Formats: sequence, structure tokens, C-alpha cells
Amino acid sequence: MINKPSRTLARRKRHYKLRRNLAGTAKRPRLSVFKSNKHIYAQIIDDDAKRTLTSASTATLAFKDTKLESTSNLEAAKAVGAEVARKAKDLGIETIVFDRGGYLYHGKIKALADAAREAGLQF
Repeated sequence: MINKPSRTLARRKRHYKLRRNLAGTAKRPRLSVFKSNKHIYAQIIDDDAKRTLTSASTATLAFKDTKLESTSNLEAAKAVGAEVARKAKDLGIETIVFDRGGYLYHGKIKALADAAREAGLQF
């Protein structure tokens, strides 16, 4: 019998490999993305100071007021990307490092990244 790791474990392994070469600084923080079955989360992190500067997700009260059909589809990912970019611009953050969290760069992850770019963040 083949002992195959779970999808979550494989994603975490990919994420650890990515994080070896990826770090956010005060001048260029890291935009980290996580998605669950129900929600999408994004946070901007300064790894030097080890703190989260700002975050956005579909699990917050601000997104419950919107008329999104679902909290885990492409439209929700675009809304989270635009929101985290707006919050970053308010803090004076122009450029970031994108951390896809071990996920493939397509679908919801790509939609979030494109929305953040359209809102003014540079990767």
C-alpha cells in the first residue's frame, strides 16, 4: 500500500520550501494568502519585526455586509485582494513580496493577486 501524504500536508511542505527563499522586510513586506473551504484570507507581514501590518478576509464583518454570492469564489478573492491593497496603500506600502502559500498560482490565488495589482500594489 502506498502511503501518500494528504493534500494539506503536501501544500504545507511546498509552502515551507517557498518560505526558505521568501521574506518580507519593512520596505517590502510579504503578502501571505490562505484559503479554506469557506473563506479566503490575506495578510501583509513584516518578517523582520515579526508582525502583521494589515489583513483582510471574507470572514470579517465588513464582508458579511457585502452582497457576495459566496465567500470562497473568484469574486470574493478579488474583493479581498482589493481590500488588502487599499489597507496597504493607507499604511504607505507600495511594493510587496507575494507569498502564494503553497497553492498553485491560478484561480482564486491569481484573482486575489490581480486585484491587488489593479488596486496599486507592485509585486
